[in-house]
Amino acid sequence: MAARRTPLLPISPAGRLRSYVGRDPHHSGGLVTTREHDASVYEQVQESSEFQELKRAFRRWTFPMTVAFLVWYLLYVVLSGWARGFMGIKLLGDINVGLVFGLLQFVSTFLIAWAYARHAERKLDPIADKLRHEVEEKTQ
Repeated sequence: MAARRTPLLPISPAGRLRSYVGRDPHHSGGLVTTREHDASVYEQVQESSEFQELKRAFRRWTFPMTVAFLVWYLLYVVLSGWARGFMGIKLLGDINVGLVFGLLQFVSTFLIAWAYARHAERKLDPIADKLRHEVEEKTQ
């Protein structure tokens, strides 16, 4: 029998977020609590130019990087399946092109994570912090 899920931020019929205490949906063992806030505060933030800029800055970096990584990964998969001769070329001892490409998948993953962390710290976090402070001021 499936467990009934309760929304994390239940909204009352009047459009206000109501107080809620329940189990953590992420199963970390803690309780989740919310305070009652006017939902329009969050709608105002969502419509603000700062929030729109935050979304644009996130998408400008994330979408092209996702496409680039998927192309790189699919190139590895396609070459492994259909260019076995090329992937089997020995470069140094028993190390071949396929092994180097495979290891570069891990390297590229860590480089992308590092680059995103830098991007977020420089471009996204300042805007997100400003928005968070604005929301906290309006909801206290």
